[in-house]
Amino acid sequence: MMMKFYTFTFLICLFSKLQGHCKSDISLGNSLTLTSPLEYTPGFMGKAYIIETESSSTREPGFKAALTMESSDKDDGRYLCSLQIFLGDVRVWSSGHYSKMYVSSKCIIELTKDGDLRLKSSYKHVGWRSGTSGQGVERLEIQSTGNLVLVDAKNLIKWQSFNFPTDVMLSGQRLDVATQLTSFPNDSTLFYSFEVLRDKIALFLNLNKLKYSYWEYKPREKNTTVNFVRLGLKGLDLFDDNSRIIGRIEQPLIRFLALGNRTGNLGLYSYKPEKGKFEATFQAVSDTCDLPVACKPYGICTFSKSCSCIKVVSNGYCSSINGEEAVSVKRLCDHEMVELNGVTTVLRNGTQVRNISKERCEELCKKDCECGAASYSVSEESCVMYGIVMGVKQIERVSGLSYMVKIPKGVRLSDEKSNVRKWVVGLVGGIDGFVILLLISGFAFYFIRKRRKSLLLPPPPPPPPPLSQQPANTDS
Repeated sequence: MMMKFYTFTFLICLFSKLQGHCKSDISLGNSLTLTSPLEYTPGFMGKAYIIETESSSTREPGFKAALTMESSDKDDGRYLCSLQIFLGDVRVWSSGHYSKMYVSSKCIIELTKDGDLRLKSSYKHVGWRSGTSGQGVERLEIQSTGNLVLVDAKNLIKWQSFNFPTDVMLSGQRLDVATQLTSFPNDSTLFYSFEVLRDKIALFLNLNKLKYSYWEYKPREKNTTVNFVRLGLKGLDLFDDNSRIIGRIEQPLIRFLALGNRTGNLGLYSYKPEKGKFEATFQAVSDTCDLPVACKPYGICTFSKSCSCIKVVSNGYCSSINGEEAVSVKRLCDHEMVELNGVTTVLRNGTQVRNISKERCEELCKKDCECGAASYSVSEESCVMYGIVMGVKQIERVSGLSYMVKIPKGVRLSDEKSNVRKWVVGLVGGIDGFVILLLISGFAFYFIRKRRKSLLLPPPPPPPPPLSQQPANTDS
């Protein structure tokens, strides 16, 4: 840990001596090198700021661009080399968001004399470049909006970070139709996306070729189409083809919009000077159970915000149907369907078939090896099939709505018969089960107390003898 600390400090001090202080632009021919520790250090993070903006307010942080070098998540002796932009302590852009560059000892950034911005290793291997060689680039600047730009002598932009969105959208930034923000959870094959479509903006869960939305916002005006969105002073604005505002998620003084890599939630963030940090003043999904990964696959988010399991095996592990904990898509052939009462899924945009019966919906999913679950609406005669069992949550029972999942054929609990439809599907989480146990205990206590009270009452007096056995009246 001491090696990590001193290396980090040395790099910053070295850069400060070379540059004097961070400037708002860098001219052609400049370069900077970060060097790793002599021994590989897990958790190492080296950062050298190269340019910064002058903040218009002393109460709020400004933007800085930095060359960073951090140990690989795999701890394989390599380091991640990237160009990043920070707003205070928050990373808002990275050159390695989609394609990571690994180095063994040195991370080099240079603005070549012919105007190409590059990241290189000690072996002169170019791992990332702006692709602006020969376009008349004069310097690298960072604007007050946080946009990192390469400009020519006439201040015309030849390359800008705003054209390569990552998981953050800054105030003043614009996203056109068919562009998106993406967020990648650690150690997972799925990812989230925030997308601008012609009829709405939406959040999506992506897994291999599967794609399901779980939140959307449509323009307030009907019969209008979205052309682009922009994060402004009053919030996130939706514009039509004539650049007219047709919708707005209103939140004042927003500095950036971010798509979380853990939950997939979308947040609008403002700076809180009294706390010295950024906080979300708006979140697209306000209820935990409305998030697609509130629980693991084959888990159920209950009313108490805890996770329960679809108990199709005696040990009750949530992912035991697929036999694995990791999120994956598995061919589910020769399986049976079981209906869950009082649950639904937050996922949308599954494969939809209309004008069919519930039995036909069940049969379609059963025969499709790519189908893992299906929902059915009696009123709409609509069947929606899903390739994964995720985003399942408990709801009040609604007549005419069904949610069915696929389970291994012939598998049963140890005390059950062979009929798969006699399965007990467990929906009781820890807190919910405790509440039910209290209710059962209360009823048992009531009846026991009532019985004990009846036993303590004195026995009733014996009935009078029959008239034939009573003594005769001798009074005259």
